[in-house]
Amino acid sequence: MVDAVTEQGLQEIPAAEAAAQSRPETAANGVHYATFGDLSGILGKGPNVSVTAELKRLINAVPLAMSAALDKTVFYFVPLALTLTGEAESAEQKKSSPTSVATTYSPKLADRAICHKNVKLEGHEGVFLSSRLHGDAFALAFELFINVAHGVVDVTGVPSGFASLVWGQTEVGARGETSYDAFESREKARRGGVVDEKAKSEFLEAAFVDALAIYMLSLYLDFEYADLKEREYPLLTPRELGDRLRSVNALFPPNPGYEFLIKYKRR
Repeated sequence: MVDAVTEQGLQEIPAAEAAAQSRPETAANGVHYATFGDLSGILGKGPNVSVTAELKRLINAVPLAMSAALDKTVFYFVPLALTLTGEAESAEQKKSSPTSVATTYSPKLADRAICHKNVKLEGHEGVFLSSRLHGDAFALAFELFINVAHGVVDVTGVPSGFASLVWGQTEVGARGETSYDAFESREKARRGGVVDEKAKSEFLEAAFVDALAIYMLSLYLDFEYADLKEREYPLLTPRELGDRLRSVNALFPPNPGYEFLIKYKRR
């Protein structure tokens, strides 16, 4: 196998080879993770902050009760997860394209990067996170937690209590949603006054993934709910989101050293 070398002299290697060169660790909460390449500056931290210590704090924000569902998954923090070609690819082409990993960051390589890529490896699933594509702790942490949430939901499904809560909110006309996927599938589920069961199931799964990710993000750092806003849809109202997060908190209590807290601002 011949490694590709960019014109700047920076290597990129197949994802499987990067995984083989890594040394996965198991965090105190049972989650498996590894690092590869030059990760200086990730999480928006200065040179005096230990990347190793900060990554441990990030990983351990995942509640212990989720770890069994992630037993066959390793989260790889790499500078950039790359697809073969680049800008001209559609999102679907990027997902199906073979994955390589850059050993360090460069703007040229970033043009070919994807936020994350799931790769089937020997004995486990590798989730390669483009750690230097994200400019701060908020962005990288949310990318990790969305992938953690998908891994958990793929194994556990959506709990009936959470599903009843969320669908009940929809039936009484709660405004907005927590992601475009949840917003779009919710609209489909109720279109024409007849419930589309397939779209409803997709909506409930998307809403649960979102709630898990937002919950974990709140354990790791303080943030404004409005920071999650995207242009394509209105955000779910804070009261309804709070109810969803409290439901998740009951299912997955925080690990020691982490705290779940919602603060409402007066207008």
